Amino acid sequence: MCGSSLTRAPGVLRCAERHSFDVARQGYVNLLSARSRPPLADSGDMATARAEFLTAGHYAPLARRLAEHVADRLPAGDGLVVDAGAGTGYYLGAVLDRLPAATGLALDASVAGLRRAARAHERIGAVGWDIWQPWPLADGSASAVLNVFAPRNPAEFARVLHPGGVLAVVTPTAAHLAELRTLVAMLEVHEGKLDQLDSSLAGEFEPAVRETLTVELSLSPDDVRRVVAMGPNAHHLDRGDQRARLAELDQLAEPVSATASFVLSFFRRAGG
Repeated sequence: MCGSSLTRAPGVLRCAERHSFDVARQGYVNLLSARSRPPLADSGDMATARAEFLTAGHYAPLARRLAEHVADRLPAGDGLVVDAGAGTGYYLGAVLDRLPAATGLALDASVAGLRRAARAHERIGAVGWDIWQPWPLADGSASAVLNVFAPRNPAEFARVLHPGGVLAVVTPTAAHLAELRTLVAMLEVHEGKLDQLDSSLAGEFEPAVRETLTVELSLSPDDVRRVVAMGPNAHHLDRGDQRARLAELDQLAEPVSATASFVLSFFRRAGG
């Protein structure tokens, strides 16, 4: 609203211009007004599906590998780790477990996600914000930024990371959950995503390492419904016969075998 620094008092954040933002009883602060909230923020059902799917451990290998890489690149193990599009805070919590001296900030537009992110780890602060807009963070204030299956804002990545800071981006490959496409309608992963990522970061970031991770999954009908309902596919459930196809999954006699396929890309902020 005014760009002034915020200070914390019991139950509220305030600035010198007397703007104030209440700390919700669940522990998050929403800096978004109703008019500035993005239209496609995760719903309560999406946040619940994601929490249940991730808690079941299906993507635990990804969380573990992400945390290992970030910890390796922050030898001091401290500073601020920002998760841009944090969802329920699952991946940020895993990273903080590997960095006992670091603190985390979960940025997300979904109130349902923020409620969970605020409780995902004792060192997470959760803030409601639109990732596409300039972030409510000081220049050079972060040691690392995570961006896991979320919108990317390269200009803000560069602004909030200090020189030498770490950017970790996780994207799906074209093979991600391909087996499920015979059962339900899934959005395609477009070719060229990595080229687009590298191009968007050129000049401000230096590539460090890139790794492909494949995880073999055994999914129950409920797991399949959760993985559809927790991401962008959830915004298209009313198209065609999607809901009917999801209901028919209960007729499957065996768990569904599927392959989760991710690319983990790590960059260093130029100038460090």
